[in-house]
Amino acid sequence: KEIIFEYYGGFIPWILNSFSPLFVFIAAIFFTSQLASHSEIIAMLTSGVSFKRLLVPYMISAAVICVFSLVMGLYIIPPANQHRLDFENKYIKQQRVINESRNLHYQIAPGQFVYIEQFSPWANTAYRFTLETIDVESGELKSKVSAESAVWDSTFSGWKLHNYYERNFYGESEMVSAGRVKDTIIDLTVKDFYRRKNIVESLTQKDLNEMIETQKMRGDATVKYSLIEKHNRIAMPFSAFVLTLMAVALSSRKKRGGTGINIGIGLALSFSYILFQRFSQMFVHTGIMAPGLAMWLPNFIYAGIAYVLYRIAPK
Repeated sequence: KEIIFEYYGGFIPWILNSFSPLFVFIAAIFFTSQLASHSEIIAMLTSGVSFKRLLVPYMISAAVICVFSLVMGLYIIPPANQHRLDFENKYIKQQRVINESRNLHYQIAPGQFVYIEQFSPWANTAYRFTLETIDVESGELKSKVSAESAVWDSTFSGWKLHNYYERNFYGESEMVSAGRVKDTIIDLTVKDFYRRKNIVESLTQKDLNEMIETQKMRGDATVKYSLIEKHNRIAMPFSAFVLTLMAVALSSRKKRGGTGINIGIGLALSFSYILFQRFSQMFVHTGIMAPGLAMWLPNFIYAGIAYVLYRIAPK
């Protein structure tokens, strides 16, 4: 029961939306190939119906699919993914640390910076911990707290600083204090060191945008996963227009192999599109391309292919 409703209840909508470009492409090719094999397209063109007019119902269908996919990706799938990811965390995959465990630098608030030499996930301890507060307007250092270690304490959701040394600056004067243990609460929790890469799949668009702003402020390198998810949610639904145009232009001409050859070519092109989507994500991880451009690049390239096929389609 838990597998069916919690896991597959979230997995099925996610996988259907992820492969929606494939389904759209194959459906358009199959329908158009059937028309072409029965010479219906030739009859429409010879009766005075232009190829552009022939595309109108296809584009209307693509618009409906695009809107449906947008609504699914922005509002329905993220909450459903939460159940799927919770199930995976509980039964399938162990929680993984995706932040680098050494030499961490965060801006946790405007003018407030945290430096950690090493973080131990087993002890929930940050070693060589430093917290600096800088005046945003003047850029002057207001305070600096250094500690040998900072241990996460869940009882008050804060950090216990061990063997700390604190300096506070007041103009030309300075106040120094030191001690063995000091409790502090900052906008950095132990969960920030355990966040999984795919947690962004379960966030609503509003929460995703807020996470991106926080990650950018902190200088968090994992912001690329959030940006990929954000742009992919928008770019993928619009592929319905590109792939529909490509499918109609490709299969509108009657071929000797009939529907089978068109479906074969369509499968190859649609799988290559999905594969290129994955490769474009690697461009982001390697720093070759910005996330927004990388996620839209498959649409741009295949739009060019669709235009070439459209130009050579029977008119």
